[in-house]
Amino acid sequence: MKEVRSQKESSTALALEAPASWNCTTLLENQATRTPENPLFSVRRGGDEWTDISSADFRRQVIEHAKGLIAQGIEPGDRVAIMASTRFEWTLMDFAIWYAGAVSVPVYESSSPSQVAWILKDSAAKGIVVEGPSHEAVVRHAATSESLPSLQHVWQMADDGLTELTEAGAAVDDDDVERRRSAPSLQDVATIIYTSGTTGRPKGCELTHGNFVELSAAAKQALPEVARESHRTIMFLPLAHVFARYISVLCVDAGATVAHTPDIKNLLGDLASYKPNFILVVPRVFEKVYNSALSNAEAAGKGKIFEKAAATAVAYSRASMAGRVPLGLRLQHRVFDALVYKKLRTAMGGNVKYAVSGGGPLGERLGHFFSGAGILILEGYGLTETTAPLTVNTVGGIRIGTVGLPLPGNAVRIAEDGEILGKGVAVFKGYLNREDLTEEAFTDGWFHTGDLGSLSEDGYLTITGRKKEIIVTAGGKNVVPGLMEDVIRSKSLVSQCIVLGDNKPFIAALVTLDADTLPGWLERHKLGSLSVKEACQNEAVRAEVQKYIDEANKTVSRAESIREFRLVEQDFTEESGHLTPSLKIKREKVLTDYQDVVESIYSGKKPE
Repeated sequence: MKEVRSQKESSTALALEAPASWNCTTLLENQATRTPENPLFSVRRGGDEWTDISSADFRRQVIEHAKGLIAQGIEPGDRVAIMASTRFEWTLMDFAIWYAGAVSVPVYESSSPSQVAWILKDSAAKGIVVEGPSHEAVVRHAATSESLPSLQHVWQMADDGLTELTEAGAAVDDDDVERRRSAPSLQDVATIIYTSGTTGRPKGCELTHGNFVELSAAAKQALPEVARESHRTIMFLPLAHVFARYISVLCVDAGATVAHTPDIKNLLGDLASYKPNFILVVPRVFEKVYNSALSNAEAAGKGKIFEKAAATAVAYSRASMAGRVPLGLRLQHRVFDALVYKKLRTAMGGNVKYAVSGGGPLGERLGHFFSGAGILILEGYGLTETTAPLTVNTVGGIRIGTVGLPLPGNAVRIAEDGEILGKGVAVFKGYLNREDLTEEAFTDGWFHTGDLGSLSEDGYLTITGRKKEIIVTAGGKNVVPGLMEDVIRSKSLVSQCIVLGDNKPFIAALVTLDADTLPGWLERHKLGSLSVKEACQNEAVRAEVQKYIDEANKTVSRAESIREFRLVEQDFTEESGHLTPSLKIKREKVLTDYQDVVESIYSGKKPE
């Protein structure tokens, strides 16, 4: 693939292609041969103590577990599911399934019995590895509610379940594992990842070994400073999500060390004890970190200082990107580095230099803030169908506000209607059991992402919205809701926001309050102690949210502006069914569940 840079198409050449006989297991074989003592993983052994696992030891454990799968009847090409929280054993079993010659099928640990039943049935999974009894109960429930003729095994990680698996494989020959491990090629399916489903039933995306192997080579070419030997990261995103899964494979290939934490509530403590060099996050995590820092500063009576520090960080980042930072700004930045930025970096472990962001758009202001505070956010873009990153900003070529250039071996094109099309080593094979959808998704080899965007003259991609989420008002005005939602959601008092108005006379919004920051805000405004329900009815709270609405309206034309809003008492969460596991809003689900609220907005007097 040759390099192209224009406003219509952008591509990047891959310097080194992998041999066709390779697969994902080759990456571990190479590591264990080249640097057997290099730590690939760190596992918590109690308190803040972390124990490293070398590439040679990880390979040994993988082979032991692969033998267990073989002994239990797993054949080459069989599908084996994994349903567990973010932990070392998740990746251990992922590679064990590959070493057994099988195909892994991730299942979110929060999935309902009906979702589990659909995935296991559609993929014809022969077995599933679950974390503990509660997960097994969900699988058993799924099996009773839906016929799952292919499912023969349920293995538990807890209660020495994996020890029993390895003991079962003690008699399996090493040569049998090697034959199975080395049989798949780049073109063969490695995993079937089901889209988290903001709309409709999840579709099984068939990702090949080549998708992971060649995209890993692409990342090492484009981002050599990030994932490499001696660098450490801590994984807290769900490994069932393609973003975390891809980074796990990349780190094995690059020799970086990965730790895991299953509960994001413990993230700050884990960052402090593990001290990673880079992290990967979804934008909502950055929003929460920023809002929490702002709220804490306001609670300590230092809100104005923090806001000034934030403005300075943004200005410093913008000036740095432009190539010249005035002396006065440099001095201001140095002062706020001691007062604010250093504390923020310390809270994230003290060593984090890079953060890779994906899974949704990150506001430009947040990108500049963290960059100015000393943490370079490398925002990228991709989908499950593109094995996560299709484009990314690089350390030496970052342009905040964009999602960067195509990763080597990939290309993007802007269609006539503004849709982003993708092609290259990242793009998946197709949808399992759905040839009709696969054929519909491609035009002349280009994959239709469903997202809208634009390219700069030198090929940097900017995301402008989701094609299916474009709101068309009754007056025929096209409105992209994401930009306004990002502005409103960036405020510390707000948790979630959804802009609506399709086929309606004007644009409106549903807003939820952040239960964690609400008490501090109420205290600072001398409003006493109010529940979220009471706060939604409070005029001062509503007036504050109106300020956020007004600020968002400044980013669009009058015809696109939000005229009405409602505060919703219950937050939109994964538990409530309104967010996907990757924290994206299920727009249709929200509008269905809050149909009465939406109707109340449009049944009253039309706003001026």
